[in-house]
Amino acid sequence: MSDWNIQFDEPSVMASNGDVETSRLVDVESAEVYGSQGRLSDLSGSLPDVSESQETGDSVPLIHSPMVWRLPRGMSYTPKHTSSGDVRRTLGTFAGVFCPVALSQFSTMLFLRAGMLVGQSGILLTTVMMVLAYLILLLTVFSICAISTNGAVEGGGAYYMISRALGPEFGGSIGFLFYVANVLSCALYVTGFTEAILDNFSTGGSVTTGTGLPAECSGCYWKYLYASVVLLLCLLVCIVGGSLFGKTLVVIVLITIVCTLSVYISVFAKSKVINIGIPKDNHRFPNNTNLTFQYTGLSAHTFHENAWGKKIIPLNNEMTFAAMFAILFSSVTGIMNGANMSGELKDPSKSIPKGTLGAVLFTFITYMILFILIGGSCSRDLLINDYLFLQDINFWNGMVLIGIFATTLSAALGNLIGGSRILEALANDQLFGCILNPATKTTKGGNPYMAVLITWFLVQLVMLVGSLNLIAKPTTVFFLLAYAAVNLACAALDLASAPNFRPTFRFYSWHLSLVGLVGCLIMCFLISAVYSSVAIIFMLIMIIGLHFRALPTQWGSISQALIFHQVRKYLLMLDIRKAHVKYWRPQILLMVSRPRQSSELIDFINDIKKGGLYVLGHVRVGHLDDHPDKDPLHDEFPKWLKLVDTMQVKAFVELSLARTVCDGLHHLIRSTGLGGMKINTVCLGFYDNTQAVDALSKRQVPKRSLFGKGESRKLEIGEHFRGVRLQEGMKDLASKEYVKMVADSLKMHKNVLLCRHFNMLDKNYIKGSKGNMFIDVWPVNFFRPETASYFDNTCLFLLQLACIINMVPGWKSKTTLRVFLFVNANTDNALKKEQKLETYLRQLRIIAKIQTVPWESIEKGSDLSEFDVSVNYPDCQMQEYNRVSEEFLTAVNTTIKAASQRTALTFLYLPRPPKDISQLEPYLEQLTRLSVDLPPTVFVHGLHPVTSTTL
Repeated sequence: MSDWNIQFDEPSVMASNGDVETSRLVDVESAEVYGSQGRLSDLSGSLPDVSESQETGDSVPLIHSPMVWRLPRGMSYTPKHTSSGDVRRTLGTFAGVFCPVALSQFSTMLFLRAGMLVGQSGILLTTVMMVLAYLILLLTVFSICAISTNGAVEGGGAYYMISRALGPEFGGSIGFLFYVANVLSCALYVTGFTEAILDNFSTGGSVTTGTGLPAECSGCYWKYLYASVVLLLCLLVCIVGGSLFGKTLVVIVLITIVCTLSVYISVFAKSKVINIGIPKDNHRFPNNTNLTFQYTGLSAHTFHENAWGKKIIPLNNEMTFAAMFAILFSSVTGIMNGANMSGELKDPSKSIPKGTLGAVLFTFITYMILFILIGGSCSRDLLINDYLFLQDINFWNGMVLIGIFATTLSAALGNLIGGSRILEALANDQLFGCILNPATKTTKGGNPYMAVLITWFLVQLVMLVGSLNLIAKPTTVFFLLAYAAVNLACAALDLASAPNFRPTFRFYSWHLSLVGLVGCLIMCFLISAVYSSVAIIFMLIMIIGLHFRALPTQWGSISQALIFHQVRKYLLMLDIRKAHVKYWRPQILLMVSRPRQSSELIDFINDIKKGGLYVLGHVRVGHLDDHPDKDPLHDEFPKWLKLVDTMQVKAFVELSLARTVCDGLHHLIRSTGLGGMKINTVCLGFYDNTQAVDALSKRQVPKRSLFGKGESRKLEIGEHFRGVRLQEGMKDLASKEYVKMVADSLKMHKNVLLCRHFNMLDKNYIKGSKGNMFIDVWPVNFFRPETASYFDNTCLFLLQLACIINMVPGWKSKTTLRVFLFVNANTDNALKKEQKLETYLRQLRIIAKIQTVPWESIEKGSDLSEFDVSVNYPDCQMQEYNRVSEEFLTAVNTTIKAASQRTALTFLYLPRPPKDISQLEPYLEQLTRLSVDLPPTVFVHGLHPVTSTTL
């Protein structure tokens, strides 16, 4: 086998910033393959430039590599302002991911809560909690890295990843909760920043000696005013764009590192004992304002005392392991802040994994060093009772104050800009209709200024709540649910085994993602079981609500991949050799020529399938060679799928192109189904000359609503199909070919159903009828009346189908099953035969009313002398067709009509078609005469056992 020779144009010249200066794009789709040697050449066709591709709606960013492959991504998210996509991508790994994640994980823990955590839990237990918390976070980070390196990540971060993996319903609900969490979190951090200012610079603060900033008083809103000013500064940074945000965070990270190092150095530098007074607002010792506790410097004795924590009971609440772990975990859940900036990152697939993992490792090491140093140098009482003790032990207490300001302000910035990007992505995807349309507006540089303003306004409203501690727990719960969804998305992608899921990040597996998922959910309920339950219920309601909207389906929901994976696995397990008659169910292929005149039959077979395989088959006469451009069925298939969806039937669609309808039927019978799910019954509409009715255009279907079925509406699908057959018009096939289709179906070991008069079937009339209607079964071959004493497979098949339709809701409450028994009044013991049939039906668990019909009632209108109905014949004759007199058929038809005044459906015995070709047309004519003017009628011929009397 010869090698493929791929010829490229001259490689593109790349600028230092990754932009294409001279681009020669390779068009994979226009490549020509020719020659017997397998040579691929002439692969240098030029593609349209970027501006042309934007006009066509294809906004795929170019992969920055020497060979630039322009891949179509019609199934992916397409922002409205594609021309500014490259302008927005200005952030690298450090400024765009590392800094937001690290600062968010520091937030209030680094300089405020670290001492309380060590004092309450002890060094060893705090270490255990840190390892456990970071293990859960790390597993989630692995999932983030796997998803983000599996394709181009657009704006929206976690929402984009979840929605494109789990579908718009799940993604929209989680995205909304994640956005709310960012808004609430921003309000919390702004308030924390403001409180730090007031604690230090207000009158009586730790820094001011005289008069300071006006503080809160009755009827005053100074605190809200200061918070609004701080939030306004955050707004100004975010409204400029991601570039200024990134530069600001770089500066803040450097300041935070310096402040943290000052704490480390101070602990080593100050080795003498220092008595530190507790704050005035201490609740444990409200009357001991002069009480002090010791800073001992690094001491083995102090470390040993702080190695294990003791139960402290402040404010009559026991600080348990769960409570302390919740405080720790809620302070370090900022791992998504970098992914939220995916729309501004130059290379999200590279920056998100490196930046997030680097930030997690950096913060973990920083925390562990700090825990060990303060645990070995500060008494437990000092750690518990003074949250600002680091200011007192630092060689300059202003460094810690600057650190507190830097971490809280950066966390607020990250949540404000991250929330705005999530809001923009939600608005662009139109999941919530036109409500979010204003959030799609951007500047020329691509900055979503309206999303930033909306988020800023919502944060302003949240700060009016006053006691923001009430929303701290739900904020953390919302974040954790988003992290759980990311783990679920990664696990689902890996379990689906889709060939296109091949992330460049290799340290992941569905096992780790499931552990991360469980860990996040456990933490949700550990922090607040009430808020977690409410959030999950609210999320489910949103999922259901979004499901009933017309949402985009071109994203590629993972549910379809998982369903395919599971179906394939169980189809392999479904062994047809292990099939048992106890679990038989109809697997029906319904052949449909003109759907506009077959809607009632399509709906009826949907009722009678009893959870079995249901396939709509259609044959288009022709040959593929007659269509040189493309397969003519390619454009028809979506129309049939729309028909199935609109009629709300649970059916598959199979189309065939063949020289004749009969050949097409052979193809469909052989190819329909897969593995153990193969059809066992072929259903055909009846071949007659009655005037067809366009029932599809008149059909009413109920609208789907949140609370079940709503008002009805007319179908608007009929115009996609051929019109109804005219009474004198050309038939789609000849009568002999129709009978041959019946014979061939039986030859291929398939049961056969022929359905007539189903244009008369009105299910609404049946459901609304005041009295009970009947489903009639005539288990006798009227073309072999001498075999009336026999019950063969066809008779049992008749009873089984009638029993199935009688079990369907709507039919069950309004219809009664009747079985007609023919008896000879002269020779038969009618009562005995009726009792025998009743016993047999009871063994089959079929509830039916038996109605006897004497042969003499038919004999009055016809001559039965040619049949001896009192003699038992071999059962092989029962299935055969024998031409009978027209008078006899008319008499039988009259008898059936007389008993069908309240009949909704009739089942009749279908004999095998004759082998003599000259008898095919008489066979069809006599079936027509037998069923003329009857209610909706089903001719049935069964080949296989379908009922069982065993347990």
